[in-house]
Amino acid sequence: MSITIYPAIDMRGGNCVRLLQGDYNQETIYGDSPFDMARRFAADGAAWIHMVDLDGAKDGKRVNDRFVIEAARELEDVRIQIGGGIRSEEDIVHYLENGISRVIIGSIAVSNPEFAISMIRKYGGQIAVGIDAKNGYVATHGWLDTSEVKAVDLGKQFADAGAETFIFTDIATDGTLAGPNIAATIELAEITGKSVIASGGVSSLIDLAALNRTSVEGAIVGKALYENRFTLKEALDEVRK
Repeated sequence: MSITIYPAIDMRGGNCVRLLQGDYNQETIYGDSPFDMARRFAADGAAWIHMVDLDGAKDGKRVNDRFVIEAARELEDVRIQIGGGIRSEEDIVHYLENGISRVIIGSIAVSNPEFAISMIRKYGGQIAVGIDAKNGYVATHGWLDTSEVKAVDLGKQFADAGAETFIFTDIATDGTLAGPNIAATIELAEITGKSVIASGGVSSLIDLAALNRTSVEGAIVGKALYENRFTLKEALDEVRK
């Protein structure tokens, strides 16, 4: 069974951007329409699209949600998952009622685990837990803060509470095209026994082939696509071999 490729659309100020290692001061703009980018990915065969509200992650509230909802409503054959700025049940319901398939909770999982667990139990597979790690420890609030919680410990806590899907980002590799942290991603998958999606660092079809040989469920791909290292069609062909 092949991994799922999740082309990424990171949104800031209404643009499609990529940050280097989560640094808001190291931003590259790749387009001025998140919906047009989502439509292009859909046309190239994406089954899922991963969208991130970077303004929301930093400000702690929904900012770019209109672009996410537009993509979910207009692109019928694609499922959307969204992270960034989701801090309340109202935020979760807002997205789910507007056609988004999966909502990612990240910072709130660290700051208010009781709330996160209640949302996991209430909405089941429609919730994914985003674990963004810096040197093995969870980073929060748009990666601006590093907690004292180990990524694997947080994963185990939420897996035991019923979470089925995790998105693991190694901040050291994100946006660097240096290759994903496969070992750390596999470790999280083995400890939780759940679906783990790798995020950060994918630079080549070789990286995707390596992930495809593991227990990892999927891979989020961003900068490599925008920098034309390979096309989405080539990525999909690679993992389906």
